[in-house]
Amino acid sequence: MARVYVSIGSNIDRERHVAAGVAELRAEFANLACSTVYETEAVGFDGDPFYNLVVAFDTDRDIHAVAALLRAIEDRHGRTRAGPRFSARTLDLDLLLYDDAVVREDGLDVPRGEILENAFVLKPLAELAPDTAHPTEGETFAALWARFDPSKQALWPVALNP
Repeated sequence: MARVYVSIGSNIDRERHVAAGVAELRAEFANLACSTVYETEAVGFDGDPFYNLVVAFDTDRDIHAVAALLRAIEDRHGRTRAGPRFSARTLDLDLLLYDDAVVREDGLDVPRGEILENAFVLKPLAELAPDTAHPTEGETFAALWARFDPSKQALWPVALNP
């Protein structure tokens, strides 16, 4: 079994899409754990604020099957991939970690670079896996969050329990 971490984000009808994404993942992976949901400003473009969280689950599916499932869930919720990389999204599901695998192939970038760059990824990941070490950095997610500069990106917890 592999321990998997996925970030979930939305800034279009965000409460509905975040809840739907979590529900679909919960239907696939009964042991789904969810971080706090955070609201953040759009990063990389001018747009509506996002809701973001990280979920964790165990699976015997291989990394490619998990990535394909995430893409299919996004598609079912109207995710469009045309246009700029940084843009509004109905549902964004990013595979952050697959155990301690380091994969840079076939459109996979695991561990995701955004872990170290974005508060809305690192903070909820540090909530769910504080004592887990980043596969390439070697530091725990709690330690990485402790030295993250919070002035870089503001985020606020949201009373949403998807």
